[in-house]
Amino acid sequence: MLVDSHCHLDYPALLKDREGVLARAKAAGVVRMVNIGTTKKGFDEVRATAEACEEVYCSFGIHPHHVNEEGEDLSEDEILRLGSLPKIVGIGETGLDYYYNRSPKEMQQESFRRHIRVAMKLDLPIIVHSRDAEEDTTRILREEAQGAVKPKGVLHCFSSKRILAEEALKIGFYISLSGILTFKKSEDLRATVRDIPLDRLLVETDSPFLAPEPYRGKVCEPSYVVNTARVLAEIKGVSEEEIARQTTENFFWLFSKVSKP
Repeated sequence: MLVDSHCHLDYPALLKDREGVLARAKAAGVVRMVNIGTTKKGFDEVRATAEACEEVYCSFGIHPHHVNEEGEDLSEDEILRLGSLPKIVGIGETGLDYYYNRSPKEMQQESFRRHIRVAMKLDLPIIVHSRDAEEDTTRILREEAQGAVKPKGVLHCFSSKRILAEEALKIGFYISLSGILTFKKSEDLRATVRDIPLDRLLVETDSPFLAPEPYRGKVCEPSYVVNTARVLAEIKGVSEEEIARQTTENFFWLFSKVSKP
């Protein structure tokens, strides 16, 4: 039994074959999927898939790429309203992306803070995207964790420097691994993952992106999370069954609103 903690089933490449995608996931032992929101304008499709499919849940958030777009730089109250809807189990995808820098850094940072504050109000995990922004990501998480209520969450699709993983673990966050873990060039990532406690790890696909080996270059889908889990088992020196058990247990601990099968 496995869980895909982060996928984008609303993207056309997956949406056009939704039933086939879900059937292949089920056949692979993937029992739950979190369909991730990245924009307000695309949220209806994200939510519709979750409401139509028992095994699919969803999140609401504005990806850092989109916070500068018209209608996407939402207030805390708007994020709170949408994040309170049924089958919403997390807030995000939010965070910082200084690699593409499609939105001004100041806007990304303020949007990130709003999402964190809403997640704490709702007692939901925050789903964090961070690329080339390790220092500001850790600084903002630390600052927002100063109050009585602490944020909980996950660094999704982790491929950043070791320091970000170490700082996130100190705050109590989880680290989620995608198909990048299987890439030949990812030895630094694998070295970092060897030192992360197994009880702080999740697996994901980030479908339709980043298909793991041996599917690299193809459209990724939730069933491929098996391949990432297999490589993770090799890295940690445990069985595939143990990786499936522990990452699934971690998922249900973090995403506590998701019903167990």
